[in-house]
Amino acid sequence: MESQGKVAVVTGGARGIGRATAEALSREGYTLALADRDLAAAQEAAAEMSAAGRTVMAVEADVADRAGVERMAQAILDSHGRIDVLVNNAGIAGRAAPLLEVKESEWDEMMAVDLKSIYLCCRAVLTGMIERGSGAIINVASIAGKEGNPNMIPYSTAKAGVIGFTKALAKEVAGQGIRVNAVAPAVIETGILRQLTPEQVEYMKTRVPLGRLGQPEEVAAVIAFLASEKASFVTGQCYDVSGGRATY
Repeated sequence: MESQGKVAVVTGGARGIGRATAEALSREGYTLALADRDLAAAQEAAAEMSAAGRTVMAVEADVADRAGVERMAQAILDSHGRIDVLVNNAGIAGRAAPLLEVKESEWDEMMAVDLKSIYLCCRAVLTGMIERGSGAIINVASIAGKEGNPNMIPYSTAKAGVIGFTKALAKEVAGQGIRVNAVAPAVIETGILRQLTPEQVEYMKTRVPLGRLGQPEEVAAVIAFLASEKASFVTGQCYDVSGGRATY
């Protein structure tokens, strides 16, 4: 396999899209690092995957904290010596509320977890990728970052920022052998939906022409493609996994 000997890091890797992505990448032969703020959940997921014959480690990471991200990256480098693929998946949905009810602390937390974390994690891995002249970064954005969801302004804004960050960084490092892409899921059936009201989930579902929730494995399949050499001429793109909600 082309991925033999390569190391992939998935933030928020203990559950949901992150766990499905880790499973998909491990089947391709990558050595996996599951980074998550919930270390116990990451360790449980890593143990289950290791029992299935995969090479997986768990590492604690608060992706909104620079020192925490640097410790995460160093732990992986100490164990495996390299990071070839970074999947910036960790994120929160936040509370569904009109703008006038959004607290400044809620806004700041959203920007830290869903946007600043992308900056921190990319900085932590780019030096090694540049030295090797290769690497792939995949950022998990959202269809909300393209279209905007009412009563989810902080989330929509942060995810729009992820898309812009992806396009700019892709152009910056393209000449150094590093590809940077994003995926924009619509509403996906994961635990993050528990942060939203049933009405908010139903609103998002009704906007999907295919008329159903997406599955984590469907997002993971696109991420695995973007990480692979099959996507060797793909960079600076935002791939929708939206059931047809957005077509641009």
